[in-house]
Amino acid sequence: MIQIHKKGKVILAGAGPGDPDLISLKALKYLQTADVVLTDRLVSPELIEEYARKDAEIIYVGKQCSKGIWTPQQDINELIVEFALQGKLVLRLKGGDASLFSNVLDELEAVKKHKIAYEIIPGISAAFGAAAYTGIPLTARGFSRGVRFLTLYDLDTIKENQWQDWATTEDTLVFYMSGQRLDVLTQQLLNQNISLEKGLAVVQQATTPNQKTQVFSFEDIQTKALPEFEYVPTLLIIGKVVNLHHQFSWFTEKNTTESYFDNHKNIFQNAI
Repeated sequence: MIQIHKKGKVILAGAGPGDPDLISLKALKYLQTADVVLTDRLVSPELIEEYARKDAEIIYVGKQCSKGIWTPQQDINELIVEFALQGKLVLRLKGGDASLFSNVLDELEAVKKHKIAYEIIPGISAAFGAAAYTGIPLTARGFSRGVRFLTLYDLDTIKENQWQDWATTEDTLVFYMSGQRLDVLTQQLLNQNISLEKGLAVVQQATTPNQKTQVFSFEDIQTKALPEFEYVPTLLIIGKVVNLHHQFSWFTEKNTTESYFDNHKNIFQNAI
């Protein structure tokens, strides 16, 4: 008699930017029931400790390119498929949102290729978390008409007219994964005569107990040293809305030199 193996299911879910309370109810329900959890580095470790099934297989597939920590995407794809073909419920838990700077396309192609059922669950992205926890509205009447989510992963492809557009737009600019390129970014915008009324917010480890926010005007940047790149994630917010931080910030930050995410790595049962 031929035995038919039932395929499992894959859930591609965003866990939010760090504060464990910011995960959606739907993603939380899957975390509580999943057989296998493949988790990013920037997922709150408290979520795994408190809500994952005690018998679930937890696999750490984190990335931090600045420190040479890198789980090849192909390895992640293969794990997703391998466990799903065993009939298991696989939760691919991503920091922030599931579809913004998350390599979700590679994983979608892998599950589609093997005809595995899947769902995508959105999460609160780092930009929204950082904006809320620093009191910086991403759009506001009289300050910004829109918002752009960007990254400087490949500086060589950015042409001068792109720098000029970024310098002159009334949109708020949010740069992900660009903390190491902060000096280049600010100098290029100054070269393109960005309004000195605009501000720059450097937000590290947003929404976590170790959040650290530093705000500069572009007039300040001409004479003051910018902060060193220290922690992942570091988010850069640029625009007139940054000036609202001093008036509306509410989250009490503490002076710490610790990484919220690195201090909890011991919870993971497996690592790739």
